[in-house]
Amino acid sequence: MRKFLVILDDSRECLNAMRFAAMRAAKTGGGVEILSIIPPDEFNHWIGVGEVMREEARERIEVHFEVFAKWMRDKQGVDPELVIREGEPVDEIMAQIREDTDIGVLVLGAGTDRKGPGPLITQLMKNAGALPIPVTVVPGDLSKEKLEAVT
Repeated sequence: MRKFLVILDDSRECLNAMRFAAMRAAKTGGGVEILSIIPPDEFNHWIGVGEVMREEARERIEVHFEVFAKWMRDKQGVDPELVIREGEPVDEIMAQIREDTDIGVLVLGAGTDRKGPGPLITQLMKNAGALPIPVTVVPGDLSKEKLEAVT
């Protein structure tokens, strides 16, 4: 089964990327894999404190994931899977794509402010020719109606 890989983070544009991935998966018989990445600099503390912080980060991610997962299951009939990795975001995205050969499309949400589409898109597009799968960039301010129309 082809899976849509979407990145879970705290950005506003993440919501549209999640919606798009779920809608496309539902209409094409695919699946959704949600990847959340914990940056390494979050745990540069004493070992005990770092472990507590790591566990708290994982708990926050799982709660955030469940909100999206419930919507995907209830509204789109898609049961997403969660993958949590630790490291540099672009490196971890590329590693996940290499390791899970069922991933067919990377879905990213684009920021809407003047700073550009966001750091992930900017970094990934620098090496777009080396990506082993297509990337779909979903505008962060696209309405639900337009999302439904394009999926």
